[in-house]
Amino acid sequence: MAARNRMPPWHEHVRLPNGREVLIRPIRPEDAEPMRAAFTLLKPDEVRQRFLHPMKELGAAQIEQLVRPDPRRDFALVAAEPLPPGEALVGAVARVSVEPNGKDAEFAILVSHYVNGMGLGRRMMRKLVRWARGRKVQRIYGDVLESNQPMQSLAGSLGFHREASSEAGLVRMVLDLPPPKPKIPRSPLAPTA
Repeated sequence: MAARNRMPPWHEHVRLPNGREVLIRPIRPEDAEPMRAAFTLLKPDEVRQRFLHPMKELGAAQIEQLVRPDPRRDFALVAAEPLPPGEALVGAVARVSVEPNGKDAEFAILVSHYVNGMGLGRRMMRKLVRWARGRKVQRIYGDVLESNQPMQSLAGSLGFHREASSEAGLVRMVLDLPPPKPKIPRSPLAPTA
């Protein structure tokens, strides 16, 4: 019976402090239209904090790239209503993209003001880090506006540290991931617990 209730990989039902339920799950191509529609509901400051400049809408190429991540180097999640993709309103998006060197990965996260401050950013960031560890990434970073204290605080609470950015007004939040510890094979003669 437990197997029937098991969620697919990277899926998680979350009840928010306001009582609303959302589903964190990998992004799907069907999310393109709801994301395009939800973008118009964002406040200008939310858009600026994520995209680092004002935008009125997401372009078709931007949405297409986001909803069809390359599974070899990209991972993207949404926090959406627990409805089928394409019908569900998307309240948050998080992604990580591994650079060609295979050692570094850039993260980006956008949480709508409707669900901001309810722990979604933390949950999604932890999933991005876990995915990156599985890809043997050594360092995750994201460029954040200096004025975006909530994102800096969130990243700092998860072990990220600040580095100077080459662009004025930005700070780079970096998480160094230690290499996995080698597994020591058990001796066939060792007692089992």
